[in-house]
Amino acid sequence: MHRLPLPDADVRFDPAWLAPAEAETLFAQLQAEIGWENHPVRLFGREVPAPRLSRWIGDADARYRYSGIFREPWPWTPSLAGLRARLRDALGIDFNSVLANLYRDGRDAMGWHADDEPELGPAPVIASVSLGATRRFVFRHRGGETRLALDLPAGSLLLMQGATQAHYRHALMRTARPVGPRINLTFRRIGASGA
Repeated sequence: MHRLPLPDADVRFDPAWLAPAEAETLFAQLQAEIGWENHPVRLFGREVPAPRLSRWIGDADARYRYSGIFREPWPWTPSLAGLRARLRDALGIDFNSVLANLYRDGRDAMGWHADDEPELGPAPVIASVSLGATRRFVFRHRGGETRLALDLPAGSLLLMQGATQAHYRHALMRTARPVGPRINLTFRRIGASGA
């Protein structure tokens, strides 16, 4: 994994962490295994449908408060449990949860945000695995002076750790160009000390 040139952050990227055939198989398995749902999000004090489908999955005690709403975890699917073990072996981190997102087309997106909820600890470690269509992911420094965009292809692994969430927001922008479905898996440690 190579480190991205983002001051005040520790972000590492491997565009080919999974082989293409493996990424394609995993994409199909997860489309079938996960009971996708539309979680509401709170914007300007109102609950609205999220512009994507998702599922919160994890250990039984991995309750997560996101956008003002508590999420109870669904049990690990066989494919996600296998990927969790592989990440543990590769990174030395025992993630206890994953937010699975399905972006159906270019209209599905995620606006500017940081994964800085208290349950993630003071220095969250987020391992993001992308499957399916390639989408553009953007970082923006909270001070506004630094911005970086990169494409996340199928099989890529993006690791955000250290002070990244304290100094940066990130987004998956909408696109008008035709684009197929994408699954993004953000593995986390709920109740983490940041290590």
